[in-house]
Amino acid sequence: MTPVRVLLASAELAPVASVGGLAHAAAGLVRELRRHGVEVEAVLPDYGGVALEGERVLELEVPAWAAPGRARRGTHPDVGRLTLVSVPGMRRPHPYTDERGVGWPDNDARFLAFSAGVAALARTTPPDILHLNDWHAAAALAWVDEALATVLSIHNLAYQGQTGVEWLVRLGPRADAFAHDGSCNPLAGAIRLADAIAVVSPTYREEVLRPEGGAGLDGILRERERALVGIRNGIDVEVWNPATDPHLPAPFDADDLAGKELARIALLERMGLPDLHLPLGVGVTRLVHQKGFDLLLPLLEEPERLGLQLALLGAGDAWLVRAFREASAAQPRFVAFVEGYDEALSHLLFGGGDLLLMPSRFEPCGLAQMQAMRYGTLPVVTDVGGLHDTVVDLDEDPERGTGWRARAADTPSIAAALERAVRGWRSPAIRVPAQQRGMRADWSWSEPAAAYHDLYRRLVGR
Repeated sequence: MTPVRVLLASAELAPVASVGGLAHAAAGLVRELRRHGVEVEAVLPDYGGVALEGERVLELEVPAWAAPGRARRGTHPDVGRLTLVSVPGMRRPHPYTDERGVGWPDNDARFLAFSAGVAALARTTPPDILHLNDWHAAAALAWVDEALATVLSIHNLAYQGQTGVEWLVRLGPRADAFAHDGSCNPLAGAIRLADAIAVVSPTYREEVLRPEGGAGLDGILRERERALVGIRNGIDVEVWNPATDPHLPAPFDADDLAGKELARIALLERMGLPDLHLPLGVGVTRLVHQKGFDLLLPLLEEPERLGLQLALLGAGDAWLVRAFREASAAQPRFVAFVEGYDEALSHLLFGGGDLLLMPSRFEPCGLAQMQAMRYGTLPVVTDVGGLHDTVVDLDEDPERGTGWRARAADTPSIAAALERAVRGWRSPAIRVPAQQRGMRADWSWSEPAAAYHDLYRRLVGR
């Protein structure tokens, strides 16, 4: 069988350009698709500073406002075959924001130009499938011939790239599809035009079809419901592996959890938390409204009532950072907070934590809950999106359970779930089998990549 040739465009791809979950999802999918025999050309914006082996430069035919457009094709030591698209204004020290965390004012122009470059690249060497990720690449469909099979992956519907309606006259022949609610909306246009639309979990697929979860695009998605699929993301099970993780004091696995206790002791010491006997809740997160960590703040006023310690690593909204810094200062025996992101510490948090806290208001897929379960840390989550699809509530299904789900994204529901989790954690007969189930589950990209591969073949064979 002839391999499917895919041009996969994304604003992020770990480790070349990595800000959040999109980078790891794109990298994991590309790597696993190649293992399935798919010929994938990964395409990123050229943010600068990335060397490629065997580099070739292509001039791209883009609109005058997006010129000059160039593509550097070559091989990257970590991701293999890679193409970097250069358009005006793209080279920046951070893909999206300045040093204050404020979005670049020309992000609309930058990523619409990137989309034009992706479309030009697809015309230069047509693939079997053009696979676009999120709004940053979505406007490529304004220029792409409808004969080319196309897939749009939506990692978070809340981010749509809306900009002024005046941009519509600068887009390609199918620009009319991008007019939405008085704006130029890259994601709305791509939803209308893509042959297949993939969101990143089955439950999120159902949520985006409803007004409360559709972020203003639920009507368009209902019109395209037959083209809409939900495919769960995976994680890199080689990187997230407690049996080989260099960031842990000792290896462990589902058959021998002794090393997890050593990681727990090391984590308590690292975070300055004194109590070996209280369960340790951990969080590795962006501190933004979506993630719901503000819902924990009332509980941290009297944390001893929860019977829980909390160790949190995160960055984001200034008021939330300040609130957790103040909670840590006010309750140093129960709350520890580290601002920012620290790769080694994130591994130790998953390895040494007892309970992972993910109180998300919505969660398209989520990666932290799968990473935590891989390390025997039991998740306490809200019952939304990918969290519903990956965490089985232990009180509802003791034979299959892997964690606990709060019934709603509010403080009382989360408090109730935490109380159940603390009770369950204190029972080895409940805790250990649940840890082993989560550790032995297949959280890899193998099954999701197979689903994408099947989708590609159906589109090519249509």
